[in-house]
Amino acid sequence: MILQMNKQILTGVVMCLLLATSSCLNTTHEDKLNGTDFPPPLMGWSSWNTYHVNINEELIKKQADALVAQGLKDAGYIYINIDDGFFGYRDGSGKMHAHPERFPNGMKVVSDYIHSLGLKAGIYSDAGDNTCGSIYDNDNNGVGAGLYGHEQQDMDLYLKEWNFDFIKIDYCGAQKLGLDEEERYTAISKAIVNTGRTDVSVNICRWAFPGTWAKNLARSWRISPDIRPNWTSVKRIIEKNLYLSAYAGEGHYNDMDMLEIGRGLAPSEEEVHFGVWCIMSSPLLIGCDLTSIPEASLSLLKNKELIALNQDRLGLQAYVVQRDKDYYVLVKDIEQKHGNVRAVAFCNASDSVHEFHTPLQALELCGKVKVRDLVEGMDLEDITSDTCNYTVPPHGILICRMEAEKRTEADRYEAEWAYLPCFNDLAKKPKQILYAPSSECSGGMKVRYLGGSMENYAEWKEVYSEQGGEYEMTIHYCSPTQRKLEIWVNGKRHESAGLLSGGEDSVATITIPITLKAGYNNIRMGNNFGWAPDIDCFTLKRLSFK
Repeated sequence: MILQMNKQILTGVVMCLLLATSSCLNTTHEDKLNGTDFPPPLMGWSSWNTYHVNINEELIKKQADALVAQGLKDAGYIYINIDDGFFGYRDGSGKMHAHPERFPNGMKVVSDYIHSLGLKAGIYSDAGDNTCGSIYDNDNNGVGAGLYGHEQQDMDLYLKEWNFDFIKIDYCGAQKLGLDEEERYTAISKAIVNTGRTDVSVNICRWAFPGTWAKNLARSWRISPDIRPNWTSVKRIIEKNLYLSAYAGEGHYNDMDMLEIGRGLAPSEEEVHFGVWCIMSSPLLIGCDLTSIPEASLSLLKNKELIALNQDRLGLQAYVVQRDKDYYVLVKDIEQKHGNVRAVAFCNASDSVHEFHTPLQALELCGKVKVRDLVEGMDLEDITSDTCNYTVPPHGILICRMEAEKRTEADRYEAEWAYLPCFNDLAKKPKQILYAPSSECSGGMKVRYLGGSMENYAEWKEVYSEQGGEYEMTIHYCSPTQRKLEIWVNGKRHESAGLLSGGEDSVATITIPITLKAGYNNIRMGNNFGWAPDIDCFTLKRLSFK
């Protein structure tokens, strides 16, 4: 018994220490509900997109100088991140040395220079033995340069001796070795904690949403393969992040990869690219040559109103409230939780013009609504009807700040908004819980492979009721065989058994009475000991006030 208690205490201590590595405030979910400020997504520049491993001391210094001279530092871009390519060799003790030709004066000189400009310095490594540059860019200096077997030695060097403030940790070498993601990043995080640095920002670069454990170890995590300077790549990454809003927030963010602004996209495509990265609260790391960036691209990167969405005090990621194929409407609270002001994006990722007709109720707004176009920096006509109607060109976007006379309660909660503690996008399990396309479901999506254990549930953490009271909750589900669904409303359990819809994508409904408290409520669905139905959404109808 004593041994077990000691083990539990030790585990708790380790997890508390690991949380410090993300350099985020020790906040709780209650803080989030009350609108506490959180550390925003990182902003800065990174070397990889334009230069890959072909970097050197002079190049990095010139980019840092250009970031300041172009006014980007004043706009909030404060990180200069050195990606793969600085590695030289390990000496007999295993200590890493900088590339002798590319960085003849060592890395401390470079980080000191970056700091002298009032900026922060970032560096790179791999969770395995070899770096991505050694595998895909034939850079032999990256062979054996990864962290595997050198975790503490390298973290002491990079973060203490060389004094870097950020580290991106790739996974090419670790993937080749078949290592476990959570185990590798946890070991590295422990090494970071042991340096005594509590102000280091960590980025997990696994090229897919790695799992909910990442939030305990890093400030951000990649959710997609590497970005490319073309529309197909940008569109694909947006698609990957549409249903991950439940995992961002409280100072931790889904990373959509570095920006390709200034590298050949059409102007409208750059607006979509930057605008969606902003409203989805992705880190904003510029990837172009700052000494030759086109003026229009530079102006977009310095758009104060779009940056404000990204750096908003609430730290939220926008989620999808309306979708039809390549047309989607994203929304999130800004400035105040459940206030009258929301950010809304009407994104047309298709190849033809699209007319959006979006009910205000879907945006939880009513009454007269003031609208400001944040891309163009101009006020639009007030909305005085129950629907907002906008025409958006192909590969285009309209991003608005909307201020309504009144905020309404949501009457529909989509399954794709739910937090799934067992979800990841690593595709290692045949029946991994996931957000799955379904033609008959609202929004075209559902949650599949729910249940089978107590841990595999779907959770909506912020179901809002202004006054509390009695409601009817109607659950829309798909179930080809008879299944049981367990529902917890603020911890109170409800059960519905024998649920059968008739097919994998046939939708049926059940309605149960529930009681909500005033403010935010927690609703959870699953099946502790068997498969639950796939969930499309649930709707709420008020019956009485408290």
